[in-house]
Amino acid sequence: MTRRSLRLSTLRRVAPEGRGGRVRRRGTQPKVVALGGGRGLSASLAALRRITGDLTAVVTVADDGGSSGRLRDELGVLPPGDLRKALAALCGDDDWGQTWARVIQHRFQSKGDLHEHAVGNLLIVALWEQLGDHVQALDLVGKLLGAHGRVLPMSAVPLQLQALVKGHDPARPDEIDTVRGQATVALTPGEVQSVHLVPNNPPAVPEAVAAVLDADWVVLGPGSWFSSVIPHLLVPELLDALTETKARRVLSLNLAPQPGETEGFSPQRHLEVLGRHAPKLALDVVLADEAAVPDRELLTAAAERFGAAVELAPVARTDGSPTHDPELLAAAYDRIFRMHGRIGPWR
Repeated sequence: MTRRSLRLSTLRRVAPEGRGGRVRRRGTQPKVVALGGGRGLSASLAALRRITGDLTAVVTVADDGGSSGRLRDELGVLPPGDLRKALAALCGDDDWGQTWARVIQHRFQSKGDLHEHAVGNLLIVALWEQLGDHVQALDLVGKLLGAHGRVLPMSAVPLQLQALVKGHDPARPDEIDTVRGQATVALTPGEVQSVHLVPNNPPAVPEAVAAVLDADWVVLGPGSWFSSVIPHLLVPELLDALTETKARRVLSLNLAPQPGETEGFSPQRHLEVLGRHAPKLALDVVLADEAAVPDRELLTAAAERFGAAVELAPVARTDGSPTHDPELLAAAYDRIFRMHGRIGPWR
């Protein structure tokens, strides 16, 4: 089946119903929880909102760059940027949703203190200060935007990401250094060996744990592997929930290695480092773009160590950029949910 026919098939199956193109299904829709951060999580949410109306995003809170980093340093708050991006991705495709998505993503351009601050970041932080409750404030922003899903932080504690990096200093290629900060880790030269969070063993947001335990499907990835995907596995209560949940778990791989933290990584290498950080984690499905997997047998062998099957599908945009097409990704998720799901009226 061609990319165009897959897209059309998705559009026919996912008929718009009300604001933002909600799925029209008979019976109960699958409860889906997506974990990650940044553009990778946004891509997943933009696809998943097309196939279910019961969607929760659990977002990493270790960002320390840009507007988020400045607000975090000045006010001691959680970094709001990845939470804002997730809310924007959940906005509908109608005028209301797209207008609000543009508004909260808008960045001021000036010569003063507001330069490069995102409107949504300021709105979220203002509600945190007004309400004193991270979850209630994010729910209220979601209601204002008409978001098709819920956004939760993975922890209510601002976290710092630290990485052990081999060859961070090109003059010392065999030595291992500690690199601090998500923004720095994401672009670090050298080879990332492992990451950890400071403070160690942070508490999870209870609503995030409950959502994972109550889900039909949990989606991990795509996204910056060491700075957006793996951090969820470093929150003990969240990792326990991912291990204990009766939900099916799908890992969505990136379309290409990222300069810095995963440069030169094969698809199976991504799985290997994931396993090193969470050796008890089991998966049901590993999803990858068919054009991004040079050796399916090697990826299959790596997936089998997690107990997972490999599903290959065209999920990238056709413009050559390493960016997911939301309709194609929605088609892939929908097929996985139907083929690998347990009993239920939505399957």
